[in-house]
Amino acid sequence: MKGAIEIRHYISRAGEDIFDDWLTHLADARAQAKIAIRINRLAVGNFGDSKSLGHGLRELRIDWGPGYRVYYAMTGRECVLLLCGGDKRRQSTDIERALQYLKDYRERTAP
Repeated sequence: MKGAIEIRHYISRAGEDIFDDWLTHLADARAQAKIAIRINRLAVGNFGDSKSLGHGLRELRIDWGPGYRVYYAMTGRECVLLLCGGDKRRQSTDIERALQYLKDYRERTAP
């Protein structure tokens, strides 16, 4: 088994947990559970169906319903930053939002 990965959530400048807000407002309880299971797998180093989108942004694909997506970035060798989520229907818009969140995170955490 691979080592433990720390899972963090992006918090906006306004103090909002963007990913958690999205996940808790999904109407499909089974989708919430499937996404939570995938996040738990990330925590043990199992990235599964995941791909790089460039600029450090990655997409975790969940094969359920409309094709849920979780956008994240690695912020170190053993830390994942969950940025936001969405589905296949709004994928390009969600990717743009995730890139903005990642840019904001980097600006606020730069040394």
